[in-house]
Amino acid sequence: MGDDNVVSRLGSFKALFGIVAGAGASYGIYKLIFDRAAVNRKQSAKSATIQPGCLMAKVSGFKVVSKSDHLNPSADTESSDVLSKSAASLEPRHLSMLLSLLQSSPKPEERRKVLVTLGNAAAFTVNQDLLREFGGLHIIAGFLSDPSPEIQVQTLNALNNLSMNICNQEQLKIYVPSVMQMIEMSPVNSDLQLAALRLLTNLSVTDNHQHLMKNSITLLLSLLIVSNDVLQIQVLKVLVNLSSNPDLMDDIVQAQAPASLILLFDGSTSTSVLLRLLFFVGNLHAWRPCAQVAEALRRRQDSLYCVLLDRSSQLHHKLPLLLSHPDEEVKTQVARLLT
Repeated sequence: MGDDNVVSRLGSFKALFGIVAGAGASYGIYKLIFDRAAVNRKQSAKSATIQPGCLMAKVSGFKVVSKSDHLNPSADTESSDVLSKSAASLEPRHLSMLLSLLQSSPKPEERRKVLVTLGNAAAFTVNQDLLREFGGLHIIAGFLSDPSPEIQVQTLNALNNLSMNICNQEQLKIYVPSVMQMIEMSPVNSDLQLAALRLLTNLSVTDNHQHLMKNSITLLLSLLIVSNDVLQIQVLKVLVNLSSNPDLMDDIVQAQAPASLILLFDGSTSTSVLLRLLFFVGNLHAWRPCAQVAEALRRRQDSLYCVLLDRSSQLHHKLPLLLSHPDEEVKTQVARLLT
């Protein structure tokens, strides 16, 4: 990797994106510069309508609900019954019915309840497999674009449980750009952001799909300095997962980072957040650039490399102060970084 290549990868936004000391300003500048025409890049979710007489209906042994069935009081009664069942008691025929009801119901509150029920059912491995085989993953993911934030949250919660299944991740990976966009466009510290980050945490546990998130490192770093403890922890879970992959390290250290990120390495930061920050930096320290690459990165003062890794970084002055932290694990991690 030569100077020209590195600089070209880093140089596109230097004139606009400077080091920002204030947390609010950092995120504001990120939103100004990196708004990637959200209206034009929404991903259309795949839809798989369940038809009467299809294999799913035959296997489940349960009549698939059609839109006309909602005119039938008995169909409404059956819907009410299945929604009241515990997740552990749901049978394949119930899952089939719930997927059909989700697609056909005109009532937002009913769709929300169906998503909650499906999400609870997806906590069980057998149901994760069944919902995939029934085409349910794409049906559920279709509601990521629902106009109701509450329905979007329940959709993400259901997908989060479904993503604990490695086979399901192969189908869910196509929704990573949409989930990233939801994080970018949603209010900071909202339930929507938290649910989206939880899904990304599961999808980034293995290195199979981590590359899909490498272009959003700056977004994640910006969120760190404007969000609350709960959201910070979830952001750091994703960053720690990504930074454990050597193939992504070049993209991570070259990402633009707010200078105020360094302020988090302080005794006043939540211990849970601070520990994950130290794990993240520990992963970064495992990366060893050649002299040529390091010199090129030093010319970009807004890169994560300069903010946290370069010899001029303020982190080298902040870490020794954390050796007096009251938490033993924090002190252990700091000591490792200093040796």
